[in-house]
Amino acid sequence: MKKYIYIILSSIFFIGCTSDFEDINTNPNAPVDVQPSLLLRQVIYDYGEQMSYEGFVAGNLLGQHLTALDFNLFDRHALNSPQLGGNPWSIFYKNLRDNELIIRKSRTSETFAVYEGPALIFKAYMTMALTDLFGDVPYSEAFTGDVGVVRPIYDTQEDIYLAEGGILDNLEKGIEAINMYSGVITLEGDILYNGNLDNWIKFANSLRIKALIRISSQENIATTLQDIVTEGNYIKTNTENAIFEFTDGEPNNFRMARLRAGDFNNFVMSETIEDVLTGLNDPRVNVLFRSFGNATGIAYNGLVNGIDASQTTISLSDYSLAGTVFRENTGDLNANYMTAWETSFLLAEATLKGIITENAQTLYEEGVAQAFEYWNTELPSNYLATTAAYNSTSALEQIITQKWIANTINGYEGWIEYRRTGFPVLKNVSASLNNGVIPIRMPYPAEEATLNTTNYNRAAERTDNNSINFPVWWDQ
Repeated sequence: MKKYIYIILSSIFFIGCTSDFEDINTNPNAPVDVQPSLLLRQVIYDYGEQMSYEGFVAGNLLGQHLTALDFNLFDRHALNSPQLGGNPWSIFYKNLRDNELIIRKSRTSETFAVYEGPALIFKAYMTMALTDLFGDVPYSEAFTGDVGVVRPIYDTQEDIYLAEGGILDNLEKGIEAINMYSGVITLEGDILYNGNLDNWIKFANSLRIKALIRISSQENIATTLQDIVTEGNYIKTNTENAIFEFTDGEPNNFRMARLRAGDFNNFVMSETIEDVLTGLNDPRVNVLFRSFGNATGIAYNGLVNGIDASQTTISLSDYSLAGTVFRENTGDLNANYMTAWETSFLLAEATLKGIITENAQTLYEEGVAQAFEYWNTELPSNYLATTAAYNSTSALEQIITQKWIANTINGYEGWIEYRRTGFPVLKNVSASLNNGVIPIRMPYPAEEATLNTTNYNRAAERTDNNSINFPVWWDQ
Protein backbone atom coordinates (compact mmCIF):
# COMPACT_ATOMS: atom_id res chain seq x y z
CA MET A 1 0.00 0.00 0.00
CA LYS A 2 1.32 3.45 -0.91
CA LYS A 3 1.55 5.87 2.00
CA TYR A 4 1.50 9.55 1.00
CA ILE A 5 2.66 12.09 3.55
CA TYR A 6 1.76 15.70 2.89
CA ILE A 7 1.38 17.19 6.36
CA ILE A 8 4.89 17.89 7.61
CA LEU A 9 5.48 20.05 10.68
CA SER A 10 8.69 22.04 10.59
CA SER A 11 8.95 22.57 14.33
CA ILE A 12 7.14 22.25 17.63
CA PHE A 13 6.63 25.40 19.67
CA PHE A 14 6.44 25.56 23.44
CA ILE A 15 4.52 28.70 24.44
CA GLY A 16 4.96 30.01 27.97
CA CYS A 17 2.32 31.57 30.22
CA THR A 18 1.52 35.22 29.43
CA SER A 19 -0.30 35.97 32.70
CA ASP A 20 -2.40 39.17 32.50
CA PHE A 21 -1.09 39.97 29.04
CA GLU A 22 -2.40 36.77 27.48
CA ASP A 23 -4.68 38.42 24.93
CA ILE A 24 -1.93 40.81 23.83
CA ASN A 25 1.08 38.50 23.75
CA THR A 26 -0.41 35.29 22.33
CA ASN A 27 -0.23 35.02 18.56
CA PRO A 28 -3.59 33.61 17.43
CA ASN A 29 -1.94 32.14 14.34
CA ALA A 30 0.84 30.23 16.14
CA PRO A 31 0.17 26.68 17.38
CA VAL A 32 0.17 26.32 21.15
CA ASP A 33 -0.41 22.58 20.95
CA VAL A 34 -0.13 19.82 18.38
CA GLN A 35 -2.37 16.80 18.05
CA PRO A 36 -0.65 13.41 18.59
CA SER A 37 -1.78 12.29 15.14
CA LEU A 38 0.25 15.07 13.51
CA LEU A 39 3.20 14.48 15.83
CA LEU A 40 3.22 10.75 15.11
CA ARG A 41 3.08 11.34 11.37
CA GLN A 42 5.86 13.90 11.64
CA VAL A 43 8.17 11.78 13.78
CA ILE A 44 7.87 8.65 11.67
CA TYR A 45 8.28 10.52 8.40
CA ASP A 46 11.02 12.93 9.45
CA TYR A 47 13.14 10.23 11.06
CA GLY A 48 12.73 7.84 8.13
CA GLU A 49 13.34 10.46 5.44
CA GLN A 50 16.38 11.97 7.12
CA MET A 51 17.97 8.70 8.22
CA SER A 52 17.45 7.13 4.79
CA TYR A 53 19.40 10.04 3.33
CA GLU A 54 22.01 9.76 6.11
CA GLY A 55 22.23 6.04 5.46
CA PHE A 56 22.94 6.74 1.78
CA VAL A 57 25.52 9.53 2.08
CA ALA A 58 27.28 8.43 5.31
CA GLY A 59 26.21 4.99 6.51
CA ASN A 60 26.82 3.47 3.09
CA LEU A 61 30.38 4.83 3.19
CA LEU A 62 31.09 3.28 6.58
CA GLY A 63 29.50 0.01 5.48
CA GLN A 64 31.27 0.17 2.10
CA HIS A 65 28.21 -0.07 -0.10
CA LEU A 66 29.22 3.23 -1.73
CA THR A 67 32.30 5.42 -1.88
CA ALA A 68 32.56 9.16 -2.42
CA LEU A 69 34.59 10.77 -5.19
CA ASP A 70 34.87 14.17 -3.54
CA PHE A 71 33.90 15.79 -0.22
CA ASN A 72 35.07 12.50 1.22
CA LEU A 73 36.85 13.18 4.49
CA PHE A 74 34.14 11.07 6.13
CA ASP A 75 34.84 8.22 3.69
CA ARG A 76 38.49 8.45 4.73
CA HIS A 77 37.33 8.00 8.33
CA ALA A 78 37.69 11.55 9.60
CA LEU A 79 34.32 11.13 11.27
CA ASN A 80 34.66 14.44 13.10
CA SER A 81 34.42 16.12 9.69
CA PRO A 82 30.91 15.41 8.34
CA GLN A 83 30.35 16.90 4.91
CA LEU A 84 27.40 15.80 2.78
CA GLY A 85 26.25 13.76 5.77
CA GLY A 86 27.59 12.07 8.86
CA ASN A 87 26.09 13.98 11.78
CA PRO A 88 22.77 12.32 12.66
CA TRP A 89 22.80 13.45 16.32
CA SER A 90 20.24 16.22 15.86
CA ILE A 91 17.95 13.95 13.83
CA PHE A 92 17.73 11.56 16.75
CA TYR A 93 17.18 14.16 19.44
CA LYS A 94 14.64 16.26 17.55
CA ASN A 95 12.48 13.23 16.84
CA LEU A 96 12.95 11.67 20.27
CA ARG A 97 11.88 15.00 21.79
CA ASP A 98 8.74 15.19 19.66
CA ASN A 99 7.99 11.53 20.33
CA GLU A 100 8.22 12.24 24.06
CA LEU A 101 5.39 14.75 23.66
CA ILE A 102 3.21 11.98 22.25
CA ILE A 103 3.99 9.75 25.23
CA ARG A 104 3.13 12.53 27.69
CA LYS A 105 -0.12 13.36 25.93
CA SER A 106 -1.09 9.69 25.83
CA ARG A 107 -0.62 9.41 29.60
CA THR A 108 -2.44 12.60 30.56
CA SER A 109 -5.49 12.40 28.30
CA GLU A 110 -7.70 9.35 27.93
CA THR A 111 -8.56 10.58 24.44
CA PHE A 112 -4.97 9.99 23.36
CA ALA A 113 -4.32 6.70 25.20
CA VAL A 114 -4.10 4.76 21.93
CA TYR A 115 -0.82 6.52 21.13
CA GLU A 116 1.11 5.31 24.17
CA GLY A 117 2.08 1.86 22.89
CA PRO A 118 3.25 2.90 19.41
CA ALA A 119 5.13 5.92 20.82
CA LEU A 120 6.98 3.76 23.37
CA ILE A 121 7.88 1.28 20.63
CA PHE A 122 9.13 4.00 18.30
CA LYS A 123 11.11 5.57 21.14
CA ALA A 124 12.85 2.25 21.69
CA TYR A 125 13.52 1.92 17.96
CA MET A 126 15.14 5.34 17.63
CA THR A 127 17.05 4.98 20.89
CA MET A 128 18.58 1.69 19.77
CA ALA A 129 19.87 3.27 16.58
CA LEU A 130 21.25 6.25 18.52
CA THR A 131 23.14 4.32 21.18
CA ASP A 132 24.43 1.72 18.71
CA LEU A 133 26.12 4.52 16.79
CA PHE A 134 27.46 6.58 19.68
CA GLY A 135 27.49 4.37 22.80
CA ASP A 136 26.75 6.29 26.01
CA VAL A 137 24.41 9.22 25.24
CA PRO A 138 22.07 11.64 27.04
CA TYR A 139 18.88 9.72 27.67
CA SER A 140 17.14 9.67 31.06
CA GLU A 141 17.42 13.47 31.42
CA ALA A 142 17.47 14.30 27.71
CA PHE A 143 13.83 15.33 27.32
CA THR A 144 13.28 17.26 30.54
CA GLY A 145 14.28 20.75 29.43
CA ASP A 146 10.78 21.99 30.27
CA VAL A 147 11.48 21.26 33.94
CA GLY A 148 14.89 22.88 33.97
CA VAL A 149 17.33 20.12 32.93
CA VAL A 150 19.24 21.63 30.02
CA ARG A 151 22.54 19.75 30.46
CA PRO A 152 21.58 16.08 30.66
CA ILE A 153 23.89 13.35 31.89
CA TYR A 154 25.16 10.67 29.52
CA ASP A 155 23.59 7.33 30.45
CA THR A 156 25.65 4.19 29.90
CA GLN A 157 24.66 2.04 26.95
CA GLU A 158 24.08 -0.86 29.34
CA ASP A 159 21.45 1.16 31.22
CA ILE A 160 19.92 2.46 28.02
CA TYR A 161 19.29 -1.12 26.96
CA LEU A 162 18.48 -2.75 30.28
CA ALA A 163 17.25 -0.22 32.86
CA GLU A 164 13.65 0.73 33.56
CA GLY A 165 12.55 3.10 30.83
CA GLY A 166 15.23 1.74 28.51
CA ILE A 167 14.97 0.02 25.13
CA LEU A 168 13.83 -3.43 26.19
CA ASP A 169 11.58 -2.11 28.94
CA ASN A 170 9.87 0.34 26.58
CA LEU A 171 9.26 -2.38 24.00
CA GLU A 172 7.58 -4.57 26.61
CA LYS A 173 5.58 -1.64 27.99
CA GLY A 174 4.60 -0.61 24.48
CA ILE A 175 3.19 -4.07 23.80
CA GLU A 176 1.41 -4.06 27.17
CA ALA A 177 -0.12 -0.63 26.51
CA ILE A 178 -1.53 -1.84 23.18
CA ASN A 179 -2.89 -5.04 24.71
CA MET A 180 -4.50 -3.08 27.56
CA TYR A 181 -6.06 -0.46 25.31
CA SER A 182 -9.83 -0.88 25.27
CA GLY A 183 -10.90 2.40 23.72
CA VAL A 184 -12.58 2.96 20.39
CA ILE A 185 -10.43 5.83 19.15
CA THR A 186 -8.20 4.73 16.29
CA LEU A 187 -4.50 5.46 15.86
CA GLU A 188 -4.34 8.29 13.35
CA GLY A 189 -1.19 9.62 11.69
CA ASP A 190 0.25 6.10 11.49
CA ILE A 191 2.10 5.99 8.17
CA LEU A 192 3.65 2.61 9.00
CA TYR A 193 0.59 0.47 9.63
CA ASN A 194 -2.43 2.69 9.03
CA GLY A 195 -3.58 2.23 12.62
CA ASN A 196 -3.17 -1.56 12.78
CA LEU A 197 -2.11 -2.10 16.41
CA ASP A 198 -1.54 -5.82 15.90
CA ASN A 199 1.23 -5.00 13.44
CA TRP A 200 2.77 -2.58 15.93
CA ILE A 201 3.09 -5.52 18.34
CA LYS A 202 4.82 -7.57 15.64
CA PHE A 203 7.14 -4.62 14.99
CA ALA A 204 7.93 -4.42 18.71
CA ASN A 205 8.69 -8.13 18.99
CA SER A 206 11.01 -8.02 15.97
CA LEU A 207 12.77 -5.07 17.64
CA ARG A 208 13.05 -7.13 20.84
CA ILE A 209 14.70 -9.90 18.82
CA LYS A 210 17.12 -7.38 17.32
CA ALA A 211 17.95 -5.74 20.66
CA LEU A 212 18.49 -9.04 22.43
CA ILE A 213 20.83 -10.39 19.77
CA ARG A 214 22.72 -7.11 19.68
CA ILE A 215 23.55 -7.40 23.40
CA SER A 216 23.97 -11.18 23.41
CA SER A 217 27.73 -11.00 24.00
CA GLN A 218 27.06 -9.26 27.32
CA GLU A 219 23.77 -10.78 28.52
CA ASN A 220 22.20 -14.23 28.67
CA ILE A 221 19.23 -13.68 26.40
CA ALA A 222 18.34 -17.29 25.53
CA THR A 223 15.18 -17.74 27.61
CA THR A 224 13.63 -14.40 26.65
CA LEU A 225 14.44 -14.85 22.98
CA GLN A 226 13.11 -18.41 22.85
CA ASP A 227 9.87 -17.22 24.47
CA ILE A 228 9.41 -14.59 21.75
CA VAL A 229 10.11 -17.13 19.01
CA THR A 230 7.78 -19.70 20.55
CA GLU A 231 4.98 -17.14 20.76
CA GLY A 232 5.63 -16.32 17.11
CA ASN A 233 4.09 -12.85 17.05
CA TYR A 234 6.78 -10.96 15.14
CA ILE A 235 7.30 -9.76 11.55
CA LYS A 236 7.35 -12.84 9.31
CA THR A 237 6.35 -11.58 5.86
CA ASN A 238 7.13 -8.48 3.83
CA THR A 239 3.48 -7.44 4.08
CA GLU A 240 4.13 -6.85 7.79
CA ASN A 241 7.31 -4.80 7.32
CA ALA A 242 7.64 -1.51 9.20
CA ILE A 243 8.31 0.72 6.18
CA PHE A 244 6.86 3.60 4.28
CA GLU A 245 7.18 3.94 0.55
CA PHE A 246 8.72 6.96 -1.08
CA THR A 247 6.95 8.41 -4.11
CA ASP A 248 8.29 9.20 -7.57
CA GLY A 249 7.48 12.88 -7.24
CA GLU A 250 7.75 15.56 -4.59
CA PRO A 251 7.22 16.11 -1.75
CA ASN A 252 7.78 12.53 -0.64
CA ASN A 253 10.39 11.19 -3.02
CA PHE A 254 13.82 10.12 -1.77
CA ARG A 255 16.00 13.16 -1.13
CA MET A 256 18.67 12.16 -3.67
CA ALA A 257 16.00 12.68 -6.36
CA ARG A 258 15.63 16.32 -5.31
CA LEU A 259 19.31 17.23 -5.11
CA ARG A 260 21.44 18.38 -8.01
CA ALA A 261 23.04 15.75 -10.21
CA GLY A 262 26.51 16.57 -8.90
CA ASP A 263 25.55 15.51 -5.38
CA PHE A 264 24.12 12.20 -6.58
CA ASN A 265 27.06 11.58 -8.92
CA ASN A 266 29.49 12.00 -6.05
CA PHE A 267 28.61 8.49 -4.83
CA VAL A 268 29.63 5.38 -6.75
CA MET A 269 29.74 1.66 -6.14
CA SER A 270 32.27 0.51 -3.56
CA GLU A 271 34.77 -2.10 -4.61
CA THR A 272 33.70 -4.07 -1.53
CA ILE A 273 30.10 -4.59 -2.60
CA GLU A 274 31.16 -5.16 -6.22
CA ASP A 275 33.29 -8.10 -5.10
CA VAL A 276 30.46 -9.52 -2.97
CA LEU A 277 27.72 -9.20 -5.58
CA THR A 278 29.97 -10.44 -8.38
CA GLY A 279 31.09 -13.41 -6.30
CA LEU A 280 27.48 -14.36 -5.67
CA ASN A 281 26.40 -13.65 -9.25
CA ASP A 282 23.66 -11.66 -7.51
CA PRO A 283 21.07 -10.05 -9.81
CA ARG A 284 20.22 -7.39 -7.21
CA VAL A 285 23.22 -5.53 -8.61
CA ASN A 286 20.90 -4.46 -11.46
CA VAL A 287 18.64 -2.67 -8.95
CA LEU A 288 21.22 -1.30 -6.56
CA PHE A 289 23.65 -0.01 -9.21
CA ARG A 290 23.97 1.04 -12.84
CA SER A 291 26.29 -0.23 -15.51
CA PHE A 292 29.24 2.17 -15.71
CA GLY A 293 29.42 4.59 -18.60
CA ASN A 294 32.51 3.21 -20.34
CA ALA A 295 31.34 -0.41 -20.08
CA THR A 296 31.00 -2.59 -23.14
CA GLY A 297 27.54 -3.98 -22.63
CA ILE A 298 26.23 -4.21 -19.07
CA ALA A 299 29.00 -4.29 -16.48
CA TYR A 300 29.63 -2.95 -13.01
CA ASN A 301 32.75 -1.44 -11.53
CA GLY A 302 33.45 -0.31 -7.98
CA LEU A 303 36.05 1.99 -6.51
CA VAL A 304 38.03 1.39 -3.32
CA ASN A 305 36.77 3.53 -0.44
CA GLY A 306 38.55 6.59 0.87
CA ILE A 307 40.62 7.92 -2.00
CA ASP A 308 42.57 11.15 -1.52
CA ALA A 309 40.46 13.27 -3.84
CA SER A 310 43.08 16.03 -3.97
CA GLN A 311 45.70 13.62 -5.33
CA THR A 312 43.60 11.26 -7.45
CA THR A 313 41.96 11.87 -10.83
CA ILE A 314 38.80 9.82 -11.25
CA SER A 315 36.58 9.57 -14.32
CA LEU A 316 32.95 9.13 -13.30
CA SER A 317 32.23 7.08 -16.40
CA ASP A 318 34.60 4.36 -15.18
CA TYR A 319 32.48 3.54 -12.12
CA SER A 320 28.94 2.46 -11.39
CA LEU A 321 26.47 4.95 -9.94
CA ALA A 322 23.72 3.95 -7.52
CA GLY A 323 20.64 2.49 -9.22
CA THR A 324 17.70 4.43 -10.63
CA VAL A 325 15.66 3.41 -7.57
CA PHE A 326 17.64 6.02 -5.60
CA ARG A 327 16.95 8.90 -8.02
CA GLU A 328 14.62 8.51 -11.01
CA ASN A 329 12.35 5.75 -9.66
CA THR A 330 12.14 6.38 -5.92
CA GLY A 331 8.53 5.21 -5.87
CA ASP A 332 10.07 1.72 -5.74
CA LEU A 333 12.13 2.60 -2.65
CA ASN A 334 11.20 2.16 1.00
CA ALA A 335 12.29 3.86 4.19
CA ASN A 336 13.15 0.79 6.21
CA TYR A 337 12.51 0.50 9.97
CA MET A 338 12.19 -3.27 10.46
CA THR A 339 11.58 -6.10 8.01
CA ALA A 340 10.84 -9.79 7.72
CA TRP A 341 14.23 -10.49 6.15
CA GLU A 342 16.12 -8.78 8.95
CA THR A 343 14.13 -10.74 11.52
CA SER A 344 14.79 -14.02 9.68
CA PHE A 345 18.53 -13.35 9.51
CA LEU A 346 18.63 -12.44 13.22
CA LEU A 347 16.90 -15.68 14.15
CA ALA A 348 19.16 -17.67 11.81
CA GLU A 349 22.16 -16.24 13.64
CA ALA A 350 20.64 -16.99 17.04
CA THR A 351 19.96 -20.57 15.98
CA LEU A 352 23.46 -21.00 14.58
CA LYS A 353 24.89 -19.88 17.93
CA GLY A 354 22.66 -22.24 19.88
CA ILE A 355 20.68 -19.46 21.57
CA ILE A 356 17.33 -20.75 20.29
CA THR A 357 16.14 -24.04 18.87
CA GLU A 358 15.13 -23.54 15.23
CA ASN A 359 16.54 -24.46 11.82
CA ALA A 360 19.30 -22.01 10.83
CA GLN A 361 19.38 -23.01 7.17
CA THR A 362 15.62 -22.61 6.76
CA LEU A 363 15.70 -19.18 8.39
CA TYR A 364 18.67 -18.13 6.26
CA GLU A 365 16.96 -19.20 3.05
CA GLU A 366 13.71 -17.50 4.10
CA GLY A 367 15.66 -14.30 4.77
CA VAL A 368 17.32 -14.40 1.36
CA ALA A 369 14.01 -14.93 -0.41
CA GLN A 370 12.37 -12.12 1.57
CA ALA A 371 15.27 -9.77 0.81
CA PHE A 372 15.02 -10.44 -2.94
CA GLU A 373 11.28 -9.78 -2.79
CA TYR A 374 11.92 -6.57 -0.84
CA TRP A 375 14.23 -5.30 -3.60
CA ASN A 376 11.75 -6.34 -6.33
CA THR A 377 14.18 -8.86 -7.78
CA GLU A 378 13.34 -12.40 -8.84
CA LEU A 379 15.31 -14.97 -6.84
CA PRO A 380 17.18 -17.18 -9.34
CA SER A 381 16.13 -20.80 -9.03
CA ASN A 382 19.69 -21.96 -8.40
CA TYR A 383 20.91 -19.07 -6.21
CA LEU A 384 20.45 -20.91 -2.90
CA ALA A 385 21.90 -24.09 -4.39
CA THR A 386 25.05 -22.59 -5.85
CA THR A 387 26.77 -19.30 -4.98
CA ALA A 388 24.64 -18.58 -1.91
CA ALA A 389 24.16 -22.19 -0.77
CA TYR A 390 24.08 -22.50 3.01
CA ASN A 391 27.39 -23.70 4.40
CA SER A 392 27.54 -24.52 8.11
CA THR A 393 31.25 -23.67 8.19
CA SER A 394 30.79 -20.10 6.94
CA ALA A 395 27.13 -19.65 7.87
CA LEU A 396 27.55 -16.61 10.10
CA GLU A 397 29.40 -14.72 7.38
CA GLN A 398 26.71 -15.72 4.87
CA ILE A 399 23.88 -14.56 7.14
CA ILE A 400 25.44 -11.19 7.95
CA THR A 401 26.55 -10.58 4.37
CA GLN A 402 23.06 -11.18 3.02
CA LYS A 403 21.66 -8.81 5.64
CA TRP A 404 24.32 -6.26 4.67
CA ILE A 405 23.38 -6.41 0.99
CA ALA A 406 19.69 -5.91 1.75
CA ASN A 407 20.45 -2.97 4.05
CA THR A 408 21.81 -0.77 1.27
CA ILE A 409 19.06 1.79 2.01
CA ASN A 410 19.96 1.64 5.70
CA GLY A 411 23.74 1.81 5.54
CA TYR A 412 24.48 2.49 9.19
CA GLU A 413 23.01 -0.93 10.00
CA GLY A 414 25.56 -2.67 7.80
CA TRP A 415 28.39 -0.90 9.63
CA ILE A 416 26.89 -1.70 13.04
CA GLU A 417 26.62 -5.38 12.19
CA TYR A 418 30.18 -5.39 10.85
CA ARG A 419 31.34 -3.99 14.19
CA ARG A 420 29.39 -6.66 16.05
CA THR A 421 30.33 -9.69 13.94
CA GLY A 422 33.30 -8.78 11.73
CA PHE A 423 31.27 -9.48 8.59
CA PRO A 424 31.31 -8.85 5.77
CA VAL A 425 35.06 -8.34 5.65
CA LEU A 426 35.57 -4.68 4.80
CA LYS A 427 38.59 -3.39 2.90
CA ASN A 428 41.20 -0.93 4.11
CA VAL A 429 40.41 2.52 2.77
CA SER A 430 42.77 4.02 0.24
CA ALA A 431 43.94 7.13 2.12
CA SER A 432 42.90 6.59 5.74
CA LEU A 433 42.80 9.50 8.15
CA ASN A 434 42.39 7.05 11.04
CA ASN A 435 45.73 5.23 10.83
CA GLY A 436 44.28 2.50 8.67
CA VAL A 437 41.75 1.45 11.33
CA ILE A 438 38.05 1.02 10.50
CA PRO A 439 36.09 3.08 13.08
CA ILE A 440 33.82 1.31 15.56
CA ARG A 441 31.73 4.18 16.89
CA MET A 442 30.54 7.63 15.87
CA PRO A 443 32.09 10.57 17.74
CA TYR A 444 29.99 12.95 19.80
CA PRO A 445 29.42 16.16 17.81
CA ALA A 446 31.55 19.19 18.61
CA GLU A 447 28.62 21.23 19.89
CA GLU A 448 28.21 18.84 22.81
CA ALA A 449 31.59 19.94 24.18
CA THR A 450 30.31 23.53 24.19
CA LEU A 451 26.69 23.13 25.24
CA ASN A 452 26.98 20.26 27.74
CA THR A 453 30.63 20.57 28.75
CA THR A 454 30.77 18.76 32.09
CA ASN A 455 28.75 15.74 31.02
CA TYR A 456 30.45 15.62 27.65
CA ASN A 457 33.87 15.58 29.31
CA ARG A 458 32.85 12.64 31.48
CA ALA A 459 31.56 10.71 28.47
CA ALA A 460 34.66 11.58 26.45
CA GLU A 461 36.87 10.31 29.26
CA ARG A 462 35.01 6.97 29.23
CA THR A 463 35.58 6.66 25.48
CA ASP A 464 39.32 7.43 25.32
CA ASN A 465 38.77 11.10 24.53
CA ASN A 466 35.74 10.51 22.31
CA SER A 467 37.69 8.06 20.15
CA ILE A 468 36.05 6.52 17.09
CA ASN A 469 38.12 3.40 17.82
CA PHE A 470 36.63 2.79 21.28
CA PRO A 471 34.05 -0.03 21.37
CA VAL A 472 30.52 0.47 22.64
CA TRP A 473 29.34 -1.67 25.56
CA TRP A 474 27.88 -4.56 23.56
CA ASP A 475 31.10 -4.74 21.50
CA GLN A 476 33.47 -5.06 24.48
